[in-house]
Amino acid sequence: MTSQHGEGDPAAKERLARMKSLEEILNTAMAFEKTMQTFYEQLVGKVRKPLRELVAELAEEEKRHYELFEGVRDHPETEAHIRDRIAVPVNDHRFSDYVHMPALGDHPDDQAILQYAMGREQAAYEHYSDLAETAPEGPLKDLFRFLSDEELRHKGDLEKRYYEIIHSGGV
Repeated sequence: MTSQHGEGDPAAKERLARMKSLEEILNTAMAFEKTMQTFYEQLVGKVRKPLRELVAELAEEEKRHYELFEGVRDHPETEAHIRDRIAVPVNDHRFSDYVHMPALGDHPDDQAILQYAMGREQAAYEHYSDLAETAPEGPLKDLFRFLSDEELRHKGDLEKRYYEIIHSGGV
């Protein structure tokens, strides 16, 4: 008699493939947040004045997110669990893809910037929400919940600005 989850079980292999160490998860999240910070910082001088304040604000918040992850990674309690494996979301590749910055040129279109930024914030929201579901109870789960709420708020701010641009014919 063979086990339902034996050695050749494709579902078991898929679950294992979707697991990463806490260290890998934190490193990817830190790279994502650092890229977002850089993305927004580089936009400040390229976007028109009405968007500058929002973009500068988002750069600061992404910097704060990076520092949160850095603090968690360097905390003594985390060090004891850095090799622990955690299930990552099915859409983990989408989040990881956003670690790379797009080429925006010197005069990027406000609408295109906002669309791209909303996509990044949505991917971050989904990723952190899913990680909050699979993370063990405690500070890490709380961090992922907090960040998913933050990313959803960022997306809302960007959507508000986007609709102002679309419905008013420009910034």
